[in-house]
Amino acid sequence: MSHRFLATCPKGFEPLLVTELESFGADDVKQVAVGVEFSGELEHAYRACLWSRVGNRVLLPLLSGNAETAEELYDAIQSIDWLEHMEPTNSLAISFTGSSRAINNTHFGALKVKDAIVDQFRLSTGVRPVIEKDTPDIRIHTHLYRGRLSVSLDLSGSSLHRRGYRKFAGTAPLKENLAAALLLRAGWPKMKAEFKQVFDPLCGSGTLLIEAAMMAADIAPGLDREHWGFVQWKKHDQPLWDSLLQEGEKRRTQGLKDNDVKFIGADIDARVLENATENSKYVGLDQLIEYRTGKVEQMLPPNDFPGLLITNPPYGERLGDSSTLMFMYRSIGDQLKSDFGGWKASVFTGNPELCQVIGLKPDKMYKLNNGPLESQLFNYHIYAERTAIEVPSAEQQPLSEAGQMFANRLKKNLKSLAKWRKKQQINAYRLYDADIPEYAVAIDVYGDWVHVQEYVAPKSIDKVKVFERLKDVMAAIPQVLNINPKRVVLKQRKRQSGTQQYEKHGHLGKFFEVQEHGCRFRINLKDYLDTGLFLDHRPIRLEIQQQAKDKDFLNLFSYTSSASAHAGIGGAKSTTSVDMSATYLSWAAKNMAMNGFNDSNHHFIQADCLQWLKKQRRPAYDLIFMDPPTFSNSKRMQDVMDVQRDHVRMISACMRLLRADGLMIFSNNYRKFKLDYELLSAFEIEEITERTIDPDFKRNTRIHKCYEIRHKS
Repeated sequence: MSHRFLATCPKGFEPLLVTELESFGADDVKQVAVGVEFSGELEHAYRACLWSRVGNRVLLPLLSGNAETAEELYDAIQSIDWLEHMEPTNSLAISFTGSSRAINNTHFGALKVKDAIVDQFRLSTGVRPVIEKDTPDIRIHTHLYRGRLSVSLDLSGSSLHRRGYRKFAGTAPLKENLAAALLLRAGWPKMKAEFKQVFDPLCGSGTLLIEAAMMAADIAPGLDREHWGFVQWKKHDQPLWDSLLQEGEKRRTQGLKDNDVKFIGADIDARVLENATENSKYVGLDQLIEYRTGKVEQMLPPNDFPGLLITNPPYGERLGDSSTLMFMYRSIGDQLKSDFGGWKASVFTGNPELCQVIGLKPDKMYKLNNGPLESQLFNYHIYAERTAIEVPSAEQQPLSEAGQMFANRLKKNLKSLAKWRKKQQINAYRLYDADIPEYAVAIDVYGDWVHVQEYVAPKSIDKVKVFERLKDVMAAIPQVLNINPKRVVLKQRKRQSGTQQYEKHGHLGKFFEVQEHGCRFRINLKDYLDTGLFLDHRPIRLEIQQQAKDKDFLNLFSYTSSASAHAGIGGAKSTTSVDMSATYLSWAAKNMAMNGFNDSNHHFIQADCLQWLKKQRRPAYDLIFMDPPTFSNSKRMQDVMDVQRDHVRMISACMRLLRADGLMIFSNNYRKFKLDYELLSAFEIEEITERTIDPDFKRNTRIHKCYEIRHKS
């Protein structure tokens, strides 16, 4: 008996799904808005479930009609004889999408569908199905759009992309059907007669390689799945399904025997490769796929014959910053041109601008969504005559004329700061801050490490030109400062929201120490946007140190409590550091301990500073430092904080805690900040910004505003 089916798939996969269904023998295959419709026997639907590499679900439509109101929806569902499809003892799940003028809540729509089915069974059998969301016996899909209702039985059960082999997933993994779609768009497995190896230099949990090997070995992607949506369906043909499974097993056995392709994956993280190995074992491909540790920047062809290199590098959304990643993409291009002559290469990214720096012209580009993210696949043919070019290392790279000009500026700045640094015994300082407009970076030196922050360029500026200038920066710094290029850390500085500037960006845990005016501080350049020490506040911290002897010191928005350490070195009787972040308070405690302050006189309080201030009543401090962020809408705060709007009440609350002859130092980094002297006229206020700017920040005197505030006599 012939049926009309609907196979769903992600946006952009439809042409691939059409080709698949036609290869299964389906008739009247037609691409529609939500997937592909096709006609065929039950066998064709079963084959689609078992063999589709790019589909999501295979649906059997049960009803197409009109419904606008809840009553009409209920009646339409009741018109289906559900006893034809399921037993009253079966478990059931309902999904509902779409809406009408009267039904605008999907949960309500699903509830009405469930009521109609359950009521029918209760009236006819006295027994009602059990609702089971995760692995139901029967799954029903209902869609309502502009009064048109469609009801379908889901033959798949869970989405077809869940093959069952991925027991371990790395960070930001590709869905299995997306990996399959990328391979098909790259030309695999049609090219396997000519290209006898597949290589992923950033393989993660191995999804691309496993899918490629399954294609080459003729392994049905659904062969090892444990649950199907049709098994408890009353019209299920078990003998037919068993025969298709037997056929699939025979094809797998023969395919593994006949395979002559090598599959190689590499990753810098050995733990990730262990997970990839386990995933390969589960699907029986551990003998076909080889995993090895290695950096993508040092990748070489695994074997001396041509193959397909296919990879999904990070692209800045979750795993890294786009400026830093441009160096990875350029390295991929350099390695392809120098060592992969005769190969095919495919690079999939959610940030197509990154592929501009690869330096190769793609033969084809395909748009494919990675979840909600619009992404692109770039296919390249690496011609053999490209071989034997030498790519210099960062230490050897000659500087361009403009790059030499930048290097000369660094040398000039280094010389002008030399006497001051030596006299003050400072080894953490700002060397450069967008002195030359074309080189829009800030460069901070921390001992023998360098922290480079790239300012976001306007969208109108060509990204490749921006990258070329950044290459000059990263090449010049090691040469001028005579340091290891691996100790130059690049980040992109952009506007942050909430507490993003304080959130962890990595997990390397690499700390080192710097010294400042007798204090020692832990610095981390890689795991966070900020480093643990605000260099522009150095003179403020020194003043706190000079003012702190025998005083009770309060540090609000204390971050890593560097100011508290200075107060301790200056002889403070006690210090209290208040911050919202447990991570930074832990860092603060270690800073204080490094400086010899780990006793009960030094307190760390995790709290929203504004709320904590409200609860304090008595004057308890002789010296207060408050350095709030410009803006914060962190979920951990009860209110949104805006320093321009809120500084009067914040300062007033602090002054309530300041003893009669005490001193408050108020600082912030909002460049347009204007202190409201009129509303704060009850206090003596002196702006001291000019004297809190050290020589390394003289090029940017608007880096912060700073005030001393006292009670009037």
